[in-house]
Amino acid sequence: MLSLRLLLVAGIAFPPAQLRAQAPTMADREVLYRSILELPAKMTNGGVTPHWMPDGSSFWYTTREQGNTVTYQIDPTHNTRTLLPQAPQVPLRPNAQGRELLSPDEAWFAGVDAWADSIKDYPGFNIYLRPSGGGARMTLTTSGIRGYNWSYDDYFETEAKWSPDSRRLAALKIDYRTLDSIPIIHWLKPHTEVEWWSWRRPDGPYDTNELYLLDVGTRREIRVDTGSDPDRPIVILGWKGDASELYFARMDREYKQLDVMAADPATGRSRVVLTERSQTYVGGWEVGGSWKFRGVNLLDDGKRFLWDSERSGRNGLYLYSLDGALIRRLTPDSILVGGPYGTRGDVAAVDEGAGWVYFSGHGDRTRPYDVQLYRVGLDGAHLTRLTDGTGQHYVRFAPSKQFFIDYRTTVRDPLASVLRKADGSLLRPLESGNVEAYTALKLRPREEFVVKADDGKTDLYGVLYLPRDFDPGRKYPVIDFIYGGPADIGSPKTFGDNLGWSAEAMAQLGFVTLTVDARGTPDRGKAFQDVAYHNIGRHEIPDHVAALHQLAAARPYMDLSRVGITGGSWGGYFTVRAMLQAPEVYAVGVATGSQFEFLEHLPNVITPWLGQPAAHPEEYRYASNYWLADQLKGKLLLVHGTSDANVPFSPFMRMTDAFIRAGKFFDMLVLPEASHHSSQYHSPGYAREVGRRYLVEHLKPGP
Repeated sequence: MLSLRLLLVAGIAFPPAQLRAQAPTMADREVLYRSILELPAKMTNGGVTPHWMPDGSSFWYTTREQGNTVTYQIDPTHNTRTLLPQAPQVPLRPNAQGRELLSPDEAWFAGVDAWADSIKDYPGFNIYLRPSGGGARMTLTTSGIRGYNWSYDDYFETEAKWSPDSRRLAALKIDYRTLDSIPIIHWLKPHTEVEWWSWRRPDGPYDTNELYLLDVGTRREIRVDTGSDPDRPIVILGWKGDASELYFARMDREYKQLDVMAADPATGRSRVVLTERSQTYVGGWEVGGSWKFRGVNLLDDGKRFLWDSERSGRNGLYLYSLDGALIRRLTPDSILVGGPYGTRGDVAAVDEGAGWVYFSGHGDRTRPYDVQLYRVGLDGAHLTRLTDGTGQHYVRFAPSKQFFIDYRTTVRDPLASVLRKADGSLLRPLESGNVEAYTALKLRPREEFVVKADDGKTDLYGVLYLPRDFDPGRKYPVIDFIYGGPADIGSPKTFGDNLGWSAEAMAQLGFVTLTVDARGTPDRGKAFQDVAYHNIGRHEIPDHVAALHQLAAARPYMDLSRVGITGGSWGGYFTVRAMLQAPEVYAVGVATGSQFEFLEHLPNVITPWLGQPAAHPEEYRYASNYWLADQLKGKLLLVHGTSDANVPFSPFMRMTDAFIRAGKFFDMLVLPEASHHSSQYHSPGYAREVGRRYLVEHLKPGP
């Protein structure tokens, strides 16, 4: 007879009586835990990468079938699928090296000398041109120097844009020389080395953004007039079709006013096309190392553009002329315009000939995070939903705009793709995700839930995970997996969400695990997100506590005397916050790569919600976890990498100092040379394993 452990690995389900008679050991559970973490690499298909053919509608793609790579050609016009003996030969195009931009006439590649692994090894500061047909590259700019150089290599693809006639390149030049610096200490070198990184602070100087138009023929650098405030974030939007104007956006330091600007490429003179203001902050931008705006779509007619705005409280699409005059609003408040979870970009396609705008949006008030594809006429008429089925839909349009591939996934359903006509009518299924490895484990279904926020009125949405051998007569410790920041949602909305895999894997160790998005997070309209405005750290944990109590009231198997919480980055901040703000609820916490306060955090990540520190000192003080250090009662593990350039090491040390001064005992794991994004997977997965052991040891899920 096979052992119980082997049966568990094979995925054989046991009847409840047998489970009670022979419960799996923790070693058995650990095998299942690791099997789940390995699942993403084993699941294939579902997604289709189309290679469009010259007719603009047909395409071919490759997939895996019975361990072999096969190629199919799809003819949407005749709705046929043909098995090809091999992938078609793709016409050779000039070959990019790194993050280079190919000019529209395909004569030149433009690139910027890249940052190396270490600042001291930076090889250059200027933009070059490289002939696409071969030959030595040439210097386009010569004015770049250390600390006052052209765009980072990492962002060059989005921060520089060729003119349609290939005569000019728009690019940003950034002055970092006035910024503060933070040390990255390389402890593992034969001789300890200190590397200094330029660093923005909300209460310090910002880098200066300068926009230039670079003439390929003359090598002339024409500076664009971007206004009198030198430290405003700038993003290049694109060119008018005839190359007569360049469009860009600028934001003020409070993120309350955004201007769309147009520049004359011959002189650099600019004009304001449109101004958007908000009493809180203007939406439509992305946080990160570079400020990006996704709210403008220039139309090919050279006369109009589409504009995203939250001015009504729910993001909508507006049609403007390029002189800044509003033509009409295109979408109603019943649909919150917004892209699928995990992606950016709301407008999927514009067919100006047929007069259609295709866009992603949230239109079901009972499932507010679901994303469907819609279309509306440029005249504002005939609004229609084109996709069906709950969950997240994202699409790829054929160049002809006559067909699109619809990709759909939910928390329970793996990614699948189908082919549709532009009017949404279904032509054929394409691929479904191969989840045999997942199905073989016979895990319990993931449970989506709705609870009320701490205000007793607002609906919050989340996901609950149970052990495979769940017994409702038992008591299970609970782990709250949190992200919680105002810039993104955390609770899974897709089958393959990384946080979801972690929560599902931990459940198999004998926990009930959950995720929930509190007030202050995005994708629910401006009022829902504005709860975090000047209130970081005030409502998020009370909302999570309210969710726990409501879930446990209907699920007596949840043991609220043994509750843990874990998260990374923003989730690390809120893990510590929960341990200090609700010590009577949360007994154990594991926080990785955490912010602890926001005076030393990147301003584009925090100032939209907390403002400038000089004007709002109390808001910054309240959001800090330092002043709550004496409230710690449970077991807390802090994990941080010494080379984290997103969240500096110094706040980590200040938090430890605050605990020491308060006489509070805690645990820490310092990861040498680990960055912000590698800290959870350091050496490999060491931090994850330490966190798992910590939660098991102190929450005691039992055998």
